[in-house]
Amino acid sequence: MLPAERELGQEFVVDVTLGLDTRPAAAEDDLSRTVDYGSLADRLVAVIEGEPVALIETLADRLAGVCLQEEAVSDVEVTVHKPHAPVAHPFTDVAVRIRRSRP
Repeated sequence: MLPAERELGQEFVVDVTLGLDTRPAAAEDDLSRTVDYGSLADRLVAVIEGEPVALIETLADRLAGVCLQEEAVSDVEVTVHKPHAPVAHPFTDVAVRIRRSRP
C-alpha cells in the first residue's frame, strides 16, 4: 500500500463463495443449520474497515479466516478487488483470489 492510499483510504470490492452442505438447513428450512449471511457480512466489513494492511493478499487471508470460523463452512474462496489500484496502465480491476479450507 502506498502512503497516499493509507492516508486517503481505498475502495475494495469483495466476493466470497462459501463451501457448505446446505441439505440440513434446506430440509428443515432452519437458519440455525446454515450460515447467517448478514452476520457474516458484518464481520467481514469490520475486518475490511479495521486494521490496515499493505497487501490485498493479507486482507483476503484474514477474510477467509473469518469465514472458516463458521461451523458450517468447510472451505471458502475470497476475491478482493481493488478497482482503483495505482497502476500506470489502463485496467479494469486488480484482484487476488484465494481458496482456503479447514485443516
